[in-house]
Amino acid sequence: MGIPAGHAFRYAISKSIKKVCILFLMMLGAQITFAASNYQLSSPNGHIKMEISIGGDIHFNVWMGDELIVENCTINMQVGQDNLGVSPKVKKVHRQEIDEQIRAVVPLKNAVTPNQAHSLTLEFAGNYGVEFRAYDNGIAYRFVLNKKSTVDVSNEGMRLQFPENFVAHISKTQGFVTSYENPYTHMKISDYQATDEMSYLPVLLESPKGTKLLLSESDVRDYPAMFVKSTGGNGLMAVFTKCPEEWVPYGDRSQQITKECGYIARTSGKRTMPWRFAVIGNDADIAANEMERILSGRCELTDTSWIKSGKVSWDWWNHWTVWNVDFQVGINNDTYKYFIDFASKYGIEYILLDEGWTKDVRDPYTTRDEIDIKELVEYGRSKNVGVFLWLTWLTVEQHFELIKYYADMGVAGLKVDFMDHSDQWMVNYYERVTRECAKNHLLVDFHGSFKPAGLEHRYPNLLSYEGVRGMEQGGGCVPSNSIWLPFIRNAVGAMDFTPGSMASVQPEYNYGTGVNPMGSGTRAYQMALYVVFESGLQMLADSPTRYMREEDCTRFIASVPVTWDETRVLAAKAGDYIVVAKRKGERWYIGAITGENPQDINIELDFLKKKGELTCFKDGANAHRIAVDYKCEKQEVTPTTTLRLQLARNGGWCGIISR
Repeated sequence: MGIPAGHAFRYAISKSIKKVCILFLMMLGAQITFAASNYQLSSPNGHIKMEISIGGDIHFNVWMGDELIVENCTINMQVGQDNLGVSPKVKKVHRQEIDEQIRAVVPLKNAVTPNQAHSLTLEFAGNYGVEFRAYDNGIAYRFVLNKKSTVDVSNEGMRLQFPENFVAHISKTQGFVTSYENPYTHMKISDYQATDEMSYLPVLLESPKGTKLLLSESDVRDYPAMFVKSTGGNGLMAVFTKCPEEWVPYGDRSQQITKECGYIARTSGKRTMPWRFAVIGNDADIAANEMERILSGRCELTDTSWIKSGKVSWDWWNHWTVWNVDFQVGINNDTYKYFIDFASKYGIEYILLDEGWTKDVRDPYTTRDEIDIKELVEYGRSKNVGVFLWLTWLTVEQHFELIKYYADMGVAGLKVDFMDHSDQWMVNYYERVTRECAKNHLLVDFHGSFKPAGLEHRYPNLLSYEGVRGMEQGGGCVPSNSIWLPFIRNAVGAMDFTPGSMASVQPEYNYGTGVNPMGSGTRAYQMALYVVFESGLQMLADSPTRYMREEDCTRFIASVPVTWDETRVLAAKAGDYIVVAKRKGERWYIGAITGENPQDINIELDFLKKKGELTCFKDGANAHRIAVDYKCEKQEVTPTTTLRLQLARNGGWCGIISR
C-alpha cells in the first residue's frame, strides 16, 4: 500500500532531516574523537607545557611560558614488522604525579635531588606505549614495550622541529666511530644541511629569545646511543648505528666491524626504552640541571660503602716528568712511589699508571721489568693512596679475568680506554665491565667513551667518563671551547677533563709538548676548573714536582671535594662565563671561568648563613698576557657581601669560604 501524497512529502522531509542529524552526529563524533586525541601535560609549576597529538602519527609541541620551543616533534619506532607510532590507537591513558627525593652515591651537584614531574602514559593497541614527563625545567619521553620474548628494533624515529631559526651548538663527527672529543660548532639550524656531518649528544640549542634547550638521553641500556643530524628543514632527526654481527680486532685497541645486523638492537620485548630528554630554560637552568641523573634508573648495588670518589695524580699528561730526585725518572716503581708520596702529602686519594706499564698492551699480566704492581699497591696502601691501572677495552675484553686478578691484588680501579663506539654491543660492553668491576670492588673510569647516559647511577663504581675535548688535546684544548662544557657535555654527567696545569699559558703561546706540556688558560682558570667541572675522579694532570713548587695553589686544589652537598649557579652565560658556588659540609667553594672575553661580574653571597673567611685566587694584572700571573687574597665575608670578580681573557677566579 503506498503512502498518501501529503504523508509522502512529510516522510521525505523527515528522512532528510534524519540523514542530516546522523551526518551532524557523525561529524560531532569525529570532532570529539579528534579532541580526545590531543593530550595536555604541564610541569608542576605550569611553566612547561606539552601538547601530544595522536592521529596518523604521534607528535608533540612544547612551550615554555608563551614561547613555542618545539613544534610537531614526531616520534616512532620500528619493532619487527610493527611500525609503532604509525596510525596509533589509544587504548588507555594513565596520569601520575611524581614527587620523590633521590640520593646519589656519588653526588656531583647535590646530595639530594628532587624528582618532581607530571607524567602521562598512553597505551596503544599493538602492545606498546609512550610515557611523557613534564618537569619544571624540561620534558622527557620514552617508548614502553609490552611484547613477548625478544624483538628486533630496526630503527627509532625522532624529528625535532623548531618554530624559528634556532642556533645549534653541536659536535660534528664523520661517522659512528668517534672518540667524542670534537670541538663545538656553532651555527644557525637553518644553515645545518641534511648532507652535513651528524653530531653525537648532547647538543645545545638556543631560540632567538635566548631560551636554551639541551638535548640528550638517559637509561641507555642494551641499546645504542643516539646521534642526530639535520632534517634539512630547520630541525634535527635521530640516527642510530646498526648492531655489529661480526667484528675482528684491529691493531691493539680497535675493532673492525666486518658484518652488521639488520637492526639497531635485539632486545627484550617487555621493557622500557631509553629516555629522550630536553632541558629547557636559561643558561643557569641548563648548567644546574640533573635530568640525566633523575631519569637514569635505580642503583643496582646493595652495598656501595666501598665506593670512594676522589682525585688522582696522573702520569701521562706530564710525561712522567719529575726532577730534583736521585733516581732515573720514567715508567718505573721509583717514579710511581714519588707520585704516591706526593699524593699522600696532599691527601690525594689515587695515582694512575697510564699506558706503558705493560710490555705489550695486549698482555695485561706481563709488566715492564721496572714495574711491580703488587709492590706499588702495598706501598700505596701504607700511604693511604690507591692505584688505578690503564688498559685498552680490547685487552679487557680478551682477558676478562684480569678484573678479578687485579682486584685480588688490591688495585683500586681501572681506566678503560679507546672504545670509540656506542652501538648496542659496545653499550653492553660498558655495562659488563662496570658490573664485573662492581662485583670485585673495582672503580672504573672510561676514556675514549661516549657521554654519561645512566649507567654510572645504576653502578656508581663508574666514577667518570671522558668523551670530552680535554687537556689531553694540548694546544687543541682552548678555553673558548671549554667554556661551553658546563652547558653541554658536563651538563649531562661526570667528565674527565684532566685539568690542573701549572704551566699555564694563553692559547696563542701554547707550544707545550712531551716533557714540557702546557695548559691554556690562566693559573686561576686552571684552579677554578676543579670547582666548576664535575667528575667523580678528578685528575691532577701536571707533574708532582711542579705542584710541590706551587704550594698555595696545590693546597687549594687538593682541598676541593669531588662530591657536593649543594650546588648553586650564581651567574652564567653559555659560551661566555659561569660562576658556581658549591657546599661541602659547612664550607663553600666558588669557581668562575670565562672564554676569550674578559669579565667583570658581581655576585651576592646571600646563600651564606653566617660570616666566614674567604681565601681566593684571582687573575693578576698581567694574566691576559702572562697566564701564570695570579693573586691570593683573604677577606671576611657575610651574607650581605657582594664580591666583584674580574676575570682576564681565558681567565678564572676561585675561592673557599671557611667559618
